[in-house]
Amino acid sequence: MIVNRILFFISVLTVLGFTTRDSSLKKASVVITPESSLVVQGKTNVSTFSCAFNTNKFKNPMQVFYELDGGNMVFSKTALILENNCFDCGGNAINKDFQKILKSNKHPQIILLLKEIIPAENKMNVQASITIEIGGVTKGYKIPIKIKNVDGLLISGDLDIRLSDYNLETPKKLFGLIAIDDTIEINFQLMVREK
Repeated sequence: MIVNRILFFISVLTVLGFTTRDSSLKKASVVITPESSLVVQGKTNVSTFSCAFNTNKFKNPMQVFYELDGGNMVFSKTALILENNCFDCGGNAINKDFQKILKSNKHPQIILLLKEIIPAENKMNVQASITIEIGGVTKGYKIPIKIKNVDGLLISGDLDIRLSDYNLETPKKLFGLIAIDDTIEINFQLMVREK
C-alpha cells in the first residue's frame, strides 16, 4: 500500500544514524544517498552563517524499527545521533564557536528521538513527532514534512529552534558588538531508497 510505503520512508527523517534495542518492532533497511543534506542556518547582527552536517558519516544501510497504530507509525527507542564534530560551518574559527555553543566538550552529540509519524490529508505531507536533545536539554517538536517521489523519495522540511530553550549561550565577538540571533533553522533534504 502506497501510504504505508510513504510513511515508512518518512521515518527516515530521523533515521540517519538510528539505534534501537527493541527487536519486537517491525524492521526495515534504508539507504540515505549522498545527495542528502542537513544544514543549520543562523544570523548574527552583521551576517548569516550555515553549518552543514557531513552526511557521509551516517552508516548505510540503516535499520528502522517501528509499529503501525492505525494510520500512524509509532517508534520505540529509536534515535538519530548527530556527532557535533561532523558539522562544518566553513572555517576553523566559526567551527570552534559552533562547538562551544553546542557545549560539545560535555555533550558531543545532538540526539533526535523519533516518536511518531502522522499522515495528513495530502498523502505527500506528514507530521513527525520528535524530541531533540542539545547540550543535555530535551525539547519536543512536531515537524511538517514534504515528500517527493524522484528515484526514491525526497523527504524535506525545516524546523526553527531557539538556542535559549536549550540554555545555550552564544559567544560574543569584538567586545559584544557581534551577537548571534536566538533562533536558528534546521533544514533537511534526504534522498532515501529502500534496500
